[in-house]
Amino acid sequence: MFGLKTQMISKDQALTGRPDPLPTDDIHAVLGTPIKGPFPEGLETVVVAMGCFWGVERLFWKQDGVYSTAAGYIGGYTPNPTYKEVCSGQTGHTEGVQIVYDPAKISFNQLLKLFWEEHNPTQGHRQGNDVGTQYRSAIFARTDAQYQAALASKAAFEAGLKARGLGEITTEIFGPDEDTPFYYAEDYHQGYLEKNPGGYCGLKGTGVVCAI
Repeated sequence: MFGLKTQMISKDQALTGRPDPLPTDDIHAVLGTPIKGPFPEGLETVVVAMGCFWGVERLFWKQDGVYSTAAGYIGGYTPNPTYKEVCSGQTGHTEGVQIVYDPAKISFNQLLKLFWEEHNPTQGHRQGNDVGTQYRSAIFARTDAQYQAALASKAAFEAGLKARGLGEITTEIFGPDEDTPFYYAEDYHQGYLEKNPGGYCGLKGTGVVCAI
C-alpha cells in the first residue's frame, strides 16, 4: 500500500515531517494505563519492531507485568510521521511497539524470548507477506543492560536458527546512546486489535525456541 519500498533511504532523502506529535489518546484501550510518560518509578521501557504493529502490540499487552504498550514509528528520520508517509518508505521508520513493563514481574529476557519466537527475524525488509522497510525487525534498548541482553539473546537464537537450516538474523539492535526517538502512531492504531477484533495480525514465528 502507498508504494511500499524495500530500500532504506538516506537522511537527506527523507520527508520533512512536522514539529508537533500526531494526536492520540493518552489512555491504553485495554489496560487503562497511560501510554505516554512519565511512567511510575521502577518501570522500564523498550521498543521492538516485529512487522505490523497491530499484532505485536496485542502480544505484549497480554503479558503479566506489562504496564502499557503503544504503537508508533521509530528508527528513521522524519519527525512525527503519518502512517501514509511511513508506508511510502520515505521516512526510514519501522513500525514499533513501545513496551512499559515492571521488571519485578516480567524480566527483560522473557520479553526477548517472545520477541524472537513470535516473528521471523531473518527476512530483512519484510515480515511474511508484508514487504517494505517499515516491517523490518529491530530492538531499541533504553538501558545498557537491555542492550547487552539483546545482543546475547540474538547470538543464542541465531545458533538455534542455524541448527534448523534457517538464515541469519537481520534484526537491528540499537543501544540507549543512539538517537532513536519513538513517535506515537495515529489514535486508530493504538490498541487496534481490541478496537477491531477481526483485524489483521501478521505474526508468525519460525518454530525455533529461544534458549534464554
